[in-house]
Amino acid sequence: MPDTTPESDVALYGYFRSSSAWRVRIALACKGIAYASIPVHLVRDGGEQHTADYAGINPMRQVPALRIDGVVLTQSLPIIEYLDETRPEPPLLPSDPIQRATARQYAEIVNAGIQPVQNLAVLQRIEREFDATGAQKKAWGRAAIESGFDALETLVASTAGTCCIGDDVTIADLFLVPQLYNARRFGVALELYPTLTRVEAHLETLPAFVAAHAHEQPDTLDELRGTLRP
Repeated sequence: MPDTTPESDVALYGYFRSSSAWRVRIALACKGIAYASIPVHLVRDGGEQHTADYAGINPMRQVPALRIDGVVLTQSLPIIEYLDETRPEPPLLPSDPIQRATARQYAEIVNAGIQPVQNLAVLQRIEREFDATGAQKKAWGRAAIESGFDALETLVASTAGTCCIGDDVTIADLFLVPQLYNARRFGVALELYPTLTRVEAHLETLPAFVAAHAHEQPDTLDELRGTLRP
């Protein structure tokens, strides 16, 4: 579990079920970086990310935001790369240039091609502007995930060992696990993605992934705490 004492000079603003914040939690755990966890509830009272106080931390009004080394960083991918550049052990990017580009490619399929299309803000907007029902919003999110997973399954099948690329954890794995959690929430038929779920099963045994899991955070709903699936 993260260090939640206020004396910590590293603080992560996040939400237990935010896949973007989850990726950063895994990176922090991999690097052994203690941090204060500051929950930002994305739904309560219209979303705490929209308050003036939080907008002063992250003008995009999104999580995560990471306070570290005297600055505040936002957006999960540059945060993770910053951590890897400033705390290089264990590395989250392969030393081989092709594998390094491949790890970034897999991460970006999730980061740019899947998650933004099915995130909370998009679903709220299609409900607000097009009167989308709960079932329609779920179908929208499911289609976005399936489109990306169809590609990712094919690609990862050619590089996977126990992890997405060989047997070492990379940024690709940090992006995969939270997105699979989202996939279950949207009812994706995960039997269609045997490589992705096989890699996930291994990653879920690693201490950093266990500590970072959505159901092990200070703001986790009581009914979910200690479980693995949504």
